[in-house]
Amino acid sequence: MYTGSPLNLHSHFTTPIYTVEKPEFIEKINQVATSELSTITEIDPIYPVKQTKNIFDHPEVEDFLRFIGDTSWNILNEQGYNMDLYSMDFLECWVQEHFTHSVMEQHTHVFPSHMVGFYFLNVPENAPKAKFYDPRPAKTQIDLPQRSLELTMCCPVVAFDPKPGLFIFTNAWLAHSFVKNASNSPFRFVHFNLSAEPLKNNPVVI
Repeated sequence: MYTGSPLNLHSHFTTPIYTVEKPEFIEKINQVATSELSTITEIDPIYPVKQTKNIFDHPEVEDFLRFIGDTSWNILNEQGYNMDLYSMDFLECWVQEHFTHSVMEQHTHVFPSHMVGFYFLNVPENAPKAKFYDPRPAKTQIDLPQRSLELTMCCPVVAFDPKPGLFIFTNAWLAHSFVKNASNSPFRFVHFNLSAEPLKNNPVVI
């Protein structure tokens, strides 16, 4: 064990995940979700989930979409990106309702996605946890065993407990998943993906 001079920690290349509670959107978004989900009558027994089309065309969700877009822009700007050159555009914004044993497998959203996130609507007891995975392949190749299951700097995955009205935002390069729904009730949330699009007077090519 090192017992010499104190070490100075320089934590770089971090993996940011942001949460905020905004329950004031639940009622309106649930109304839209219920209307859209009611049109889906068949459920795949292998993947027992309903997913709506994009909900962009519902005027009652305008404030909800604006909050997501503004928050995503602010996050990227605070991370150091020159967002004066970009605006945030939605690529997808749909509602998913996961029934018993449904699962969202680990995946990453590719370009042109820059921000991804979730907004939880109906969260039954034993609802799935949202899981996010260490994005560093080099660490995975040489990883050592963890001392305990406590959340530390060496953990390869972190899990969040969903609750109604909770937003989760993160960069699109971060892989995520949901474990199986162990509840007998459906688990409902909004999943969204956004792209940073160059402004018309921005000569940057991406």
